[in-house]
Amino acid sequence: MDTQPETIFQAGKNCWRKTHAGRISFLVDAADYYRAFYRVVSQARQSVFILGWDIDSRLKLVRDGGDYPFPVHLLDFLNAVAAKNKGLHIYVLVWDFAAIYTLEREWWPAYKFDWKTHSRVHFCFFNHLPTGASFHQKSVVVDDKLAFAGGIDLSKWRWDTSAHTADNPDRIDPDGKPYPPFHDMQMMVEGESAAALGELSRDYWKRATGKGLSLKNNVPESDLWPSEIKADIENVTIAISRTVPQYEDQNEVREIEQLLFDAIKKSKKYIYIENQYLTAHKLGEALADRLEEEHGPELVLVLPYQTGGWLEQNTMDVLRCRLIKKLQAADSYHRLRVYYPHHPELKESYISVHSKLLIVDGTLLLIGSPNFSNRSMGLDIECNLAVESCGEAHVADAVSAFQYRLLSEHLDVSPEKMARTMEREKSFIHAIESLQSRTRSLVVLKTVVSDEVDAMIPQSTLIDPECPISEKDLAAEFIEKEERRPAGTRMVLMLSLFVLLLALAGAWRWTSLGDWLNIPKLLDTLEAAKNSPFTPLWVMAGFILSGFLVIPVTLMVVTTILVFGAVKGFFYALTGAIVSAVFLYKTGQVIGSDTLQRFQGSRLTKIRRHLQRQGILTIIITRMLPIAPFSILNLVAGASRIGLRNFTLGTLLGMTPGILAHAILVDHLKAAVRDPGIGSFALVTGVITGLALAALVLRAWLNKLQKQPEKSSG
Repeated sequence: MDTQPETIFQAGKNCWRKTHAGRISFLVDAADYYRAFYRVVSQARQSVFILGWDIDSRLKLVRDGGDYPFPVHLLDFLNAVAAKNKGLHIYVLVWDFAAIYTLEREWWPAYKFDWKTHSRVHFCFFNHLPTGASFHQKSVVVDDKLAFAGGIDLSKWRWDTSAHTADNPDRIDPDGKPYPPFHDMQMMVEGESAAALGELSRDYWKRATGKGLSLKNNVPESDLWPSEIKADIENVTIAISRTVPQYEDQNEVREIEQLLFDAIKKSKKYIYIENQYLTAHKLGEALADRLEEEHGPELVLVLPYQTGGWLEQNTMDVLRCRLIKKLQAADSYHRLRVYYPHHPELKESYISVHSKLLIVDGTLLLIGSPNFSNRSMGLDIECNLAVESCGEAHVADAVSAFQYRLLSEHLDVSPEKMARTMEREKSFIHAIESLQSRTRSLVVLKTVVSDEVDAMIPQSTLIDPECPISEKDLAAEFIEKEERRPAGTRMVLMLSLFVLLLALAGAWRWTSLGDWLNIPKLLDTLEAAKNSPFTPLWVMAGFILSGFLVIPVTLMVVTTILVFGAVKGFFYALTGAIVSAVFLYKTGQVIGSDTLQRFQGSRLTKIRRHLQRQGILTIIITRMLPIAPFSILNLVAGASRIGLRNFTLGTLLGMTPGILAHAILVDHLKAAVRDPGIGSFALVTGVITGLALAALVLRAWLNKLQKQPEKSSG
């Protein structure tokens, strides 16, 4: 008697819940997903939950020029649907993003979604997270009957077709600017699986707002499934897995990581991965172990040629290069291939692979929001959907067909030819290699990183953490206990200064001393001096003094903006921070590197060496990443003999986005209290435009500066 294979899914271990889906469909690339989203949400009657890492109210959902019953831009569309369908409530929940993403996102999303929307369209930022974490889940749930989950946000720079052509006139952002091709996917599920995702959405909404939402269960029976989309699988079990970080009363959940471990261990023939990142060291070890087995599975990785901005390329791509080297070292039996999708028409550009996909042996499939990064395994909030055949032929056939569809897109052949080649070659890698061409194809990825950047970037603990890290621990990564060596008077003075600064930094943050220095008291002090002709000098003096007392620079920035407004406050705060940094830099320079070398730990030695080699880039990264107190880094920079010009420029480039974001946020809050009209934002918009242009010029100059001879890991 035949028995079905045992399922890999274990509720409470590698998945939250096993659910039944009447139908599922795999939607490849955002053009298809956005069209399906439009069709489904148009029919909503009770609730729509939109959860995401990012959102843009100006997003154009459908771009084929057809006649549609509602507006095609996201915010107008949601307003129109809410107005027509009485009783419908739409809930939008997105990450309260970090300052480094300010220039990449739409300005004032809370204003546009809260103040300019229908009364039944509700918006909230999700910030119930530990330091450094993000709300990374990308899902939509409609009436608890149909849902989407995967890697695609309702954001700019996402829309594309599977053709990924170089000159698609519809692939433009809301400002009318073209952007590179973008590859990703979403899974559409129906029935119990959608209801479970709705339950998760309500839970996150309650965490964010403190308000619970009840399901009324009075939605009329209707078929929300878009008629133009054929189901890939019917009557199938869907496992829903999560990543949730430990935070306050919130327990840690690492179901996604465990499911990936189990899937890698289960594989017999091959593992196929498409992902934006490849930096998760534990998953890398699991993959390396399988490569070392004499009869282990083949491993095929499809990754982007490089990640998006310069910061990612100089951090995450470095970590990726290190992990790929480890996999190559473990590949004793030549079963590893690392590719990127190449399209010759794109010339210097490339296809941005944003997928989060794993397929094992054509029988197990995972699609969701998590990257193959440490933070997706334990720090961010993620959601993943998984399908397993368990001996059911129609499920295995559908999973294999989807895999052929993806590979046929990358290799520019028909799915039928891909399937025939797979059947003939038997080997997954041989099938791909037999279909490679000089036109659109999969090309071997040679990871490239300069020696200087590789030496400068720390281990993944800081760049890609797998669990929450406190500010104290972040500082400890770079500031170790001093080596106890004989010291002269000068060394004792330097040591005492550093100890005093660290003690003050800890006192402001972790003792009642911080209660004495607060925004209201600083406001009173600055207001008293506001009308003095010497006000700029008083502000500069305040920033200098705060630097030597290790008062948090963010506190000074926010207070300055509150008193002087967005424009003047921004320039005062930026100038004050730079002047304070320069004074501390000069102090470190006077004390000297010889003294510093006598007692610093190995991490400070590494920082000092990197500052000497790649000063500007190091300063920028340390300004954007909270790796140590502001004052400490300024002293180390001065003692490291980095040039004043490079130090000042790096500080300007690194601090401008964060201070600008604070200026916009504070001014927005003040204007909203006084007058909710849009007039209060006009002046800030002009400033933003000017600063954005300046940032582009500086970024271009920085990229030119960083072009140095590079090495390849093969």
